[in-house]
Formats: sequence, C-alpha cells, structure tokens
Amino acid sequence: MRLSIWLTGAAALVVLGVVLVAGQALLRPDLPLVMQAEFSLETITPNADGSDDVTVFSYSLSRNARVSLVFEGENGQVFTFRSGEQRAEGDYQVEFSGVVDGYILPGETIQGEVERRLLRDGRYTWRLTASAADGGETIERTGMLAVTDASTSLPELVTFGVSPEVFTPNQDGIGDRARINVYLAKAAQITAYLENEDGLRIFLQERQEGRKPGEPGRHDFDYDGGVDLGADPPPDGLYSVVVVAEDAEGQRVRRTGSLTIQDGGDPQAEIVPQPIGVDVVFVRAPYDESYFGGNRMLVAPPDDPQDLSFLAVNVPLGDLLVFKLTVENYGDVPIRTSGPPPGTVYEQTQVAASLGWFDESGAWRVGLDCDTATRDYPWRWAVGAPDDLLMVADEETGNTYYYLPPGQQAVVWGAVRMTELVEGRNPQKCWAGLIHEDVEVSDRNSRVGARDVELIDPSPSVSGGS
Repeated sequence: MRLSIWLTGAAALVVLGVVLVAGQALLRPDLPLVMQAEFSLETITPNADGSDDVTVFSYSLSRNARVSLVFEGENGQVFTFRSGEQRAEGDYQVEFSGVVDGYILPGETIQGEVERRLLRDGRYTWRLTASAADGGETIERTGMLAVTDASTSLPELVTFGVSPEVFTPNQDGIGDRARINVYLAKAAQITAYLENEDGLRIFLQERQEGRKPGEPGRHDFDYDGGVDLGADPPPDGLYSVVVVAEDAEGQRVRRTGSLTIQDGGDPQAEIVPQPIGVDVVFVRAPYDESYFGGNRMLVAPPDDPQDLSFLAVNVPLGDLLVFKLTVENYGDVPIRTSGPPPGTVYEQTQVAASLGWFDESGAWRVGLDCDTATRDYPWRWAVGAPDDLLMVADEETGNTYYYLPPGQQAVVWGAVRMTELVEGRNPQKCWAGLIHEDVEVSDRNSRVGARDVELIDPSPSVSGGS
C-alpha cells in the first residue's frame, strides 16, 4: 500500500512539470535571438575632450550565442570591434569610443603593428551578428553611427632599437645591460616588457631622464636583469622585446624585437681560509732589483708551513711584504678579472694603474691595503694565475678577457716593497680584500686577515759622545 502511494505522487509531479512547461510555452512564445540592439548616441567625437567621446552599445540575447559587431564605411571597408565572442543569454552594455581593431589606410606606412585605432570621420553602418550556440538561427541587427572630429594621429613609435642583441647580465662589465630606445610621435603611455616562449613577461622601467613619461620624444628603457639588486636574472634564452604605446583615445601601436640572455647570474666569490691557521699568509722577503725594471721577475709564493702563524711580521725597510691567499668562485657564473698576474711586486708608492693595469668596471681583483696607504687597496692582482683562468676572445671588439670559472679556486700572491716608514703608525695593520671593481667590496671580503706589520730601519742610530 505504501509503495502505491509513492508511485502515485511521482506520477503527479511528472504531470505537473509537463503542464508548467506547456503553460510557459503558451505564455512566452519563441523570442528572436537578438531582442534589442542600439547605441545611446548616434554621433560621437572621439578626441579625448570629455564631451561625446563615448557611446554605449546595448543589446539583449534570448539564448546563448556567438556575437560580432563590425562597422562598414561609406567606401565599403569593414572595421571590427568584436568578432565571434561567446555570450550567454541576457542583457549587455559596452562602451564604444570609436576604437576598433587596428587597420592601415591605403598608401599609409606605419612603423610597427597598429593594434587598435580610431575610426576616421564619416558615417558608418554598424552590424551586430549573433549566431545561436546550438548552430541554429543567425540574426543580424543594423543601424547608423556618425564619427566626427576624431583624432587622426597615431601614437607611433617612429624608431625602435635594442642594444646589445645578446645580453649577459652577470656584472662582468661586458654586455651587462640591455637598452631599449624608442621615439614617440605623440603623447601616450608606453609599456615595455620582455616575453619568452612560455608567455612569461618581465616589465621594464623607463629611465627617468630627458623626456617625461608619456611625453612625445625619445624614451629609453635600461635593463640589468635584476643583478644590480642582488636578484637572479631571468633564465638564459631568446626573449621578445615588446614596446606598446597607447594614447588618450585608446589607439595602440606595438613594436617588437628580440633579445638573447646568456651567461646570466649573480657573481659570487670570496677569500677562503688557508687549510690551517690564517686567512692570509704574510711573510717578509729580501729585496731584489730583478723584481723591477724592464723584465720584471715574479716573487715566489710563501710555502713554509711556519708562515701560517698569526704573529706580527717584521720587515726591514726596503724589503718585501709578501702575501698569499685563496679565492673561490662559489657562484654559478664565471667572474672576470684583470692583471697584473699573481707574483707581481709593487713599490710602496706605486698603484696598479702605474703598471698599466687600470680599474675595469665588473672585474674582480685581489687588493692589499695598509693603514698608511694613500688610497683604498692601491696594490691589486688578478684572481688567479693564467693557468687558473679561462680565456675568452670577443670577436666583435677584438678584446680578450679572462675568467675564473664557477666552482674553482685559485691561489693569489704578490708583494709590496715597504719603503715608507711612518713613525706614528709603526707597527701598522695590513690586510687583503676581494674587489669587484665599480660594484663593491663586500663586508665578508674586506679587511681579511689583518696583521701587524712593523718596519725596521736597518741604519745604525746616531749617538753622541767623544
């Protein structure tokens, strides 16, 4: 008996559903796919003056459909605003400022791709086409729209350049920065970015000099890969360089180029301790005139186990203060260096430039400093002997560069002939540092292995008496 009651109830619900559907069909007959379509203004003046720049297009769909909206000029040319876009049943409104998909006029030459552009002055037939999502009905609604006083100039990027085309953001002073240069024909907002094949975008900052942002004229974008801020650069590979200019009316022009990133990375190196004892070995060695002159002899590195002590170093005036240390490149990229080579001997009054080795932006060098030095780290050496370094020839410039490869260590040594005794600073402290020229001397690589050095005047003292 109970089962019969449930079956009777279910049947009643089915009958009720059928009645409701049938009643709805009687009360609401089939509606057209597009029930309404119109512009709020039939004339617009898209010149960004704030008056009649925009009209609102409204339309209603009775069913899901794909929708297109185009404008046909008096000469028959068709301009697209929307093309085959999926829309659900309902009411829609969209602002229209006269900007349609990019186009080129007959006989016109534009630098770059016109992505969006204003319609020219004239009368246009607009055409809304809707195709039912089920593949059935297609319906079209039309009307007229007039455009007057439209801006005729594009935010054209007249010039566009990327230099260099191969970019190595690793702070070695060679190709560390990429520069993108454009010339903007009219006031517009400029956006610049890199994009790889996976769609990753890296936006670039405009250099804040010369032209103000958005002002007509030349604009520069400077990119260091983020290395200057201690960040890892983007992965090596080929990137598209994209610059887009969009004016107040919504017109948009795009220029593209390419940039290859290679050997990118944040350089990392440090002075590492000796196997036992001190961080930096300091010893005294006798003077020999063969260390100077036309064919300079290199001093031998300290190799006595007793040299690893922390004791003060006594150096007779005119003799050599010799040091030895180890540099490690613990980063992922090679570090560039410049000479002189390990073993070079300086007079105390000399600096590296006096030997023909000038500071080079991005180069790493070991430096020696003392309390009485006339400048920071006046005596400098390459971070490895020639056998430790990788030689790279630049075919474009003809220059040859030397690098300590990642994961490698190199022993560096050299000497200074101590000839300047300052009574008030004797003994004095001397120490080593690892210098990344025109970048930094990091805290962990500065004042390493500081040691007391006392200069001994070997001349006999003058005493009185008869």
